[in-house]
Amino acid sequence: MKQKIKDFVQELLPELTTMADAIYDKPEMAFQETFASTLLEDWLESRGFTVQRGLGSLNTAFRAEYNWGHDGPRIGLLCEYDALPNGHACGHQLQGPAILGAAAAMAHLFKEKDFTLIVYGTPAEEGKGGKVIMMKEGYLKDLDIALMMHGGPATQTDIKSMAKISATVTFHGKSAHAALKPEAGRSALDAMLLSFQGIEFLREHVREDSRMHYAISNGGGAMNVVPAEAAGEYGLRSYDSTYLDELIRRFELVVRGASMMTETTCDICYHQRIEGKIPAKKLNALLMENAVLYHAPNCKPDREKTGSTDFANVMHEIPGACIRVAFVPEGSSSHSQEYLDWGKTPQAYRAIALGSQILAATVYDLLDDEEKFRAVQDDFAYQKQLAIKNN
Repeated sequence: MKQKIKDFVQELLPELTTMADAIYDKPEMAFQETFASTLLEDWLESRGFTVQRGLGSLNTAFRAEYNWGHDGPRIGLLCEYDALPNGHACGHQLQGPAILGAAAAMAHLFKEKDFTLIVYGTPAEEGKGGKVIMMKEGYLKDLDIALMMHGGPATQTDIKSMAKISATVTFHGKSAHAALKPEAGRSALDAMLLSFQGIEFLREHVREDSRMHYAISNGGGAMNVVPAEAAGEYGLRSYDSTYLDELIRRFELVVRGASMMTETTCDICYHQRIEGKIPAKKLNALLMENAVLYHAPNCKPDREKTGSTDFANVMHEIPGACIRVAFVPEGSSSHSQEYLDWGKTPQAYRAIALGSQILAATVYDLLDDEEKFRAVQDDFAYQKQLAIKNN
């Protein structure tokens, strides 16, 4: 069967790479992915999937189901397709085509298996928590197992990720002429810059696995006016979800202290909270077994250092895993120029094929051996209890 999967995906690869190139050439940021989502939806419909376009409040989310009338496990394949401001610097153009290739192979080759296949299109992964919104609105929870693919510098899986929360802080002051009567003003920009400085001093007194970020989104306008308003974007991360709460507490002290020093006020608006992953180690192992079987390049152990992903929130509810397939040089960082430079190369196209093959083969293993499926479920239950105990 695994040779059949490989052959089927290879025949389909020209269609998949054409889709990837089209998505790469038309990058769309979070919640704006109308071209990419429509392209993927249309292709799934042409392959016999029943597609629901737009889910809840997210117009660019979708759900596609292929059901043979069976009542078995509900296998989910999740894809992302949003870009960064500088384009597809995280390789999301590869994900949708890889997921569709796996889904098509399963729909064509697994007709005798007892399961339901569901493909979810999940927008706004980059900092906006699209999957968190989808789960709050009742989606994704209908799955028994969730799988993803992502490009990277190595072929591997993850056993952890960083819990994260982001916030927009708007500072309110009082405007005045900066030369004629600066004493009458209260600078919102000063407050924001002081908050940045406070975060820098705070770094020495938090755990080493903590991360804190900031950027200016509104710098106040004209330089000869004391700014009445300024705004910044802030991010807090930790591998420990409980410690993230402590970071939030101390962050608020810094921000409100900066306001107090400048006689300004501030509004803190938190965005979607991203949890750390609960690993499905048995599922990771199956993915890597098939990666080795298909001779994926640069196979390595689980990543020790990771960022954050809204897929982690899904992994708090159901067993989930993501196979990362190498397509950029060793040492390349995501969100970098390397991902853009290698986005339309033979290595990228090979990653699409391998992602499709590895995912389809892993699902076959789960459906063909009830003990493997049960082992994944049992391992997830154990890992979830362990995470609760440790936090």
